[in-house]
Amino acid sequence: MNSKHLTIAAAAVTVLAVFAAIEPALAQAAAAAADAPKENPYGIEDIVRRHNPVQMGILFVLVVMSIGTWYISFMKFLEQNRILGQSKTLEKKFWSSATLSEGIDKLPKDSVFRAVAEAGLKASQGGNSLVGLNDWIGMSLTRQLEDANARMQGGISFLASVGSTAPFVGLIGTVWGILEALIAIGVAGQMSIDKVAGPVGESLIMTALGLFAAVPAVLLYNYLVRRNKIITEKLRAFAGDLQTYLISKSK
Repeated sequence: MNSKHLTIAAAAVTVLAVFAAIEPALAQAAAAAADAPKENPYGIEDIVRRHNPVQMGILFVLVVMSIGTWYISFMKFLEQNRILGQSKTLEKKFWSSATLSEGIDKLPKDSVFRAVAEAGLKASQGGNSLVGLNDWIGMSLTRQLEDANARMQGGISFLASVGSTAPFVGLIGTVWGILEALIAIGVAGQMSIDKVAGPVGESLIMTALGLFAAVPAVLLYNYLVRRNKIITEKLRAFAGDLQTYLISKSK
């Protein structure tokens, strides 16, 4: 064997050694590529990528509904917590005061209980010649309670609207997706899975998004309404006690 053959043999051995060294790395890279998630051509990304005006419009409306639901629920929850916290301090700050004016001054300026107390105090001082003092104070307190209830109900109707309409908004996307699937079948002249998978998948996604927007809205609406009822009962009890106090002082 001459030197040329020896050189070729040595080169072959070197190549085999290098291949043996990198073979595990190549196998690992191939396995990772096989396990890598493949792009889904039928998901929300596809809806955004294709910029279908109808589906994009429905998607925008559902997103706005969902964001509005969570924002309003969070703000109303904080407001209710603030009012419930104020109700706990009435016994300490208001009813333990020497005079009604002093008790009002101890309450926060943004307190709904302070607004009720001020309305009652004003009614007891002003009076009305057409009705008795007791009725006049009761009417003034009732009006103030109605104003407080109206403020507490503000925004909650949006949750009710979302809960009742979001499924139907998603249903519009469902109907549109099915319509696109039928059009694709008609254009192709035959039914194939690749023609209908995309539109039908989008229609199901729209249905799911409608439910995802509606279900939290309904649950949060019921939760906030129950807490509003608790606050309303506390306000009515306070107004009743205040009316009794004002009438007793006027005698």
